[in-house]
Amino acid sequence: MMAQYLEIKEAHRDALLFYRMGDFYELFFDDAVAAAEALDIALTKRGKHLGDDIPMCGVPVHSAEGYLLTLIRKGFRVAVCEQLEDPSEAKKRGSKAVVKRGVVRLVTPGTLTEEALLEARQNNFLASVSEVRGDAAISWVDISTGELRVMSCAPARFSPELSRLRPREVLVSESHGAIL
Repeated sequence: MMAQYLEIKEAHRDALLFYRMGDFYELFFDDAVAAAEALDIALTKRGKHLGDDIPMCGVPVHSAEGYLLTLIRKGFRVAVCEQLEDPSEAKKRGSKAVVKRGVVRLVTPGTLTEEALLEARQNNFLASVSEVRGDAAISWVDISTGELRVMSCAPARFSPELSRLRPREVLVSESHGAIL
């Protein structure tokens, strides 16, 4: 199970990994330490890896949304890893078989869609910025409503326009980082 966790975590190093274990999402290693502190929940340990205790914490699946919101508001990204098969299917492959799991969602400030996690009467914009022929190009979307807009503006207008939009998250390619 831990080998599977490490493989999935490797693909999502920039996010806390909510790893589904039955009725809980569990976090391990540095993710567990960071989440336990941010959520003010108990940090425990689960087994050993390379001779060291593995830090662990967890949250119940039925109340995960509140914990996700707290983590997002504190600046974390969260990769939600679900069981992709029933545990009985894994048992058919043998007693040591691990349930197939995979990341089904990456939760960031700009990708929230659950009504309970959104602020009423406010857009939840995810913006993207680029440079096109010397002008700044801004696109923004509210995934929760489907609203999508695109505009270009002179570089001097870029900051005021982005401030006016108040996006929850801004995506910038490494090649266009200078426009910020």
